[in-house]
Amino acid sequence: MAKQIKMKNIIYIFLFSTQIFFAQNGFEKGNALYAKGNYSEAVDAYNSVLQNNKHSSELYFNLGNAYYNLNKVAPAIYYYEKALILNPSDKASLNNLKFANKRTIDEIKVIPKVGFAKLVRDFTGIYHYNTWAWITVTLGSVFLLLFIGYYFSQIAVWKRIFFLGMFLSIVVMLITISSGIFEKKYFDTEKPAIIFAEMTNLKSEPRNGGKPLLLLHEGTKVYVKEVIGQWKKVHLTDGMEGWIDSSAVKEVK
Repeated sequence: MAKQIKMKNIIYIFLFSTQIFFAQNGFEKGNALYAKGNYSEAVDAYNSVLQNNKHSSELYFNLGNAYYNLNKVAPAIYYYEKALILNPSDKASLNNLKFANKRTIDEIKVIPKVGFAKLVRDFTGIYHYNTWAWITVTLGSVFLLLFIGYYFSQIAVWKRIFFLGMFLSIVVMLITISSGIFEKKYFDTEKPAIIFAEMTNLKSEPRNGGKPLLLLHEGTKVYVKEVIGQWKKVHLTDGMEGWIDSSAVKEVK
């Protein structure tokens, strides 16, 4: 029985190692094909990595570049957006996304957010919620070290320094915990999506006979608010809302 369990563990390790090998091999193959200008083949190689459930901002960025060079606007924007989900501060993805957006037909204004909520979002958006969690863990370790120093120190001055450090670390921890919670909530509630259909109507009602409000084209970014059957209620960056066919749009996350 023990041998059987051991053999199963070896098989699992082998399969896991094989998946990593093929994923890495597919990524490198895609890079080599991209360098030669074989963008369609590069897309196939990168997609083979995704099929093995391997995801990274670098992979999505490269996929976006390949589609961009194939003049496929919607997939390019879609994968740049996915790269930024994993790495919001990636300058290369932000820059290439700007170029890709210039190829879209729709010119929808972006209404800037103002007030305290914007300040909070700008701050918490600096890091992914997982990063905020790791910062909190690190601060927790610092607090523990400071507590040990405070507990064992026999010198009054050092006790005050350790106590002040503990107080400051707790304050900063509360900020990082709040930031992580806020960012996780924002991540879960915001549902960006990209129009993949060449053209689709934004309608006033979730039905085929609904009044067309606006004609949207591929590559336009929307935010999904609600789903009813085959229809999705979306919010545009200029504040307009309406319904579109679910098959016309692809959610980024």
